[in-house]
Amino acid sequence: MRLKSIVPGALLITIVLVAALLSYVWTPFDVATLDIRNKLQTPNQVNWLGTDHLGRDILSMLMVGARTSIAVALVAVGIGMGVGVPLGLIAAAKQSGWADELIMRGNDLVFAFPALLIAIMITAVFGAGAVNAIIAIGIFNIPVFARLTRGAALSLWTREFVLAARVAGKSGFRISVEHLLPNITNLLIVQGTIQFSLGILAEAGLSYVGLGAQPPIPSWGRMLADSQTLITLAPHLALFPGLAIVCTVLGLNLLGDGLRDWLDPRLRRER
Repeated sequence: MRLKSIVPGALLITIVLVAALLSYVWTPFDVATLDIRNKLQTPNQVNWLGTDHLGRDILSMLMVGARTSIAVALVAVGIGMGVGVPLGLIAAAKQSGWADELIMRGNDLVFAFPALLIAIMITAVFGAGAVNAIIAIGIFNIPVFARLTRGAALSLWTREFVLAARVAGKSGFRISVEHLLPNITNLLIVQGTIQFSLGILAEAGLSYVGLGAQPPIPSWGRMLADSQTLITLAPHLALFPGLAIVCTVLGLNLLGDGLRDWLDPRLRRER
């Protein structure tokens, strides 16, 4: 069954979410406390995943880093959906009009600049930080949701229930909100999980090059950046944050695939 991918995906994401939420109230060690005497410790009974080059507990860093990655990716996807979905609905309602053309060409313009390049431009003006990373990733997500929404909505505008609504005198806005949006919600949910996983990767990449969350806030990407010069001496510094990113992205992709199969009525009929 295709739905089997939901279980491992949900399990991986649940573990990450629990770790992130738990970090608000408890971590094995304080991530702001440096213990140089115990730096570069391998996994042991006290520090289960070892310590980094400053003596900080890696497990605690991963827990707080999960909070950072999830928050950045979640808000960025929220920005993308909150702006992109209405734009896509407007473009579909005004198909072949000036509004549709303006929105689609604006999307093409944003697509021409990757999230990293957008982040560099924002950082040059406002400085590096998690907020600017959210803005950069969020801007890049807007055309993704706008294109998806427009394409899905266009396929529905010729359906009988939409034609009936138009005959009943409903405006394009009411038709979009009351009839089109509920019918494309499943697509948006699936795309949201995909963009969420890409947001995790983007946040890690921006932090890796110093454009994401700044010290002393832990970040998986910066943990990888700090470990690159010590990879032969202490490989566990790169292993654990790398596994955290892989497991989180894998879990989101599995969850997205499972949700797609579950929410798609054609696949449900096949089962």
